[in-house]
Amino acid sequence: MFNKLLSLFIILFGLLACSEGPKENDDQALKAIIDSALVFAEKQALLMAEKYKDQEGRLPRTYEHGKDVSSDSRWWCSGFFPGSLWYIYENNQNQAVLTYAELYTDRVEQEKYTTDNHDVGFMIYCSFGNGYRLTKNKNYEEVMLTAARSLSTRYDPHVRLIRSWDHNTEQWQYPVIIDNIMNLELLLWAENYTGDARFKEIAISHADKTMAHHFRSDYSSYHVVSYDTLSGTPHLKQTHQGYSDESSWSRGQAWGLYGYTYLYRDTKDERYLKQAQHIADYLIDHHHMPDDYIPYWDYNSPDIPDTYRDVSAAAIMASALVELSEYADNNRASRYIQVAKTQIKTMASPEYTANLGENGCFILKHSVGAYPLQSEVDVPLTYADYYYLEALTRLKKKI
Repeated sequence: MFNKLLSLFIILFGLLACSEGPKENDDQALKAIIDSALVFAEKQALLMAEKYKDQEGRLPRTYEHGKDVSSDSRWWCSGFFPGSLWYIYENNQNQAVLTYAELYTDRVEQEKYTTDNHDVGFMIYCSFGNGYRLTKNKNYEEVMLTAARSLSTRYDPHVRLIRSWDHNTEQWQYPVIIDNIMNLELLLWAENYTGDARFKEIAISHADKTMAHHFRSDYSSYHVVSYDTLSGTPHLKQTHQGYSDESSWSRGQAWGLYGYTYLYRDTKDERYLKQAQHIADYLIDHHHMPDDYIPYWDYNSPDIPDTYRDVSAAAIMASALVELSEYADNNRASRYIQVAKTQIKTMASPEYTANLGENGCFILKHSVGAYPLQSEVDVPLTYADYYYLEALTRLKKKI
């Protein structure tokens, strides 16, 4: 009788163990990777914060040729380091991180008046937006609303787009870059906060016209589309930071994926969901996408596989895919989340994560800013760290 009971117990124990299954075990292992990555990120970010705390107005940009490269708030990336600190604080609730998040966020505040480029969305929403989300600081509301008004001044109702750049006027009449899709989130926040429909109208107009003219039939995108100021139609399509005008610059593709994902979240317009899914499928299925899903700097680089990867593109893509999995059907959702998990596990590995105190105190290695311009090639970049931390935070909430 005892032997029978023992056998039954063993069988039941085995069934219970099996009930956890490979998925549960995989998720437990991934959770450990995420937790470890966030602990490391806090240590590395605190070293970065301490390095620049007495350099008034300075913010980290990259680490190149063995030297720190910083910027003032005017550089388009100025909001990313404070945003990274906010994500770290969200996960670990370290008061030292909070103090630094507030300090570096304040260094960006003057950009709420920026009207000479489209990057005010990156600058302010990644810093003050995350700060407001976590602290509900009323002063941050004013900063974001002022920034949204500043960004709106770059909208031309005839062209029906927000102008990106003001330079290179001998070639571009009204240039719009795919990156600009990321700045609409600030406008959508402002519409929700104020009830002023004009903010949303601008965002939707820009999103729709970008969808019509920036994307090719396979859902890859150009980097720059310049519009004729009289007709409001494109007169030139280019890929300024990619291999060629008709190539798929990897970070540009990731911007588009991320942009239409949050546009669906904020508007519930099914067109944006379909656009995001088409872009995701194009990227995941691309014949030059590596098995670890860390893209080459351009999917059409003739030097593949002997060329640079761009971990910033992977980080943006991973963060977008985690969110997109919330809105897609079960088959697509499962696929998207598996790709994102692979990307995050790869980025958290020694191949892409720096050693403590090295890499200029940036978290990730091996990003590419603008290869054709030989600018920031195979270096750490502040926005790679930001979207990596966002991806870690989003995935942690799912598992």
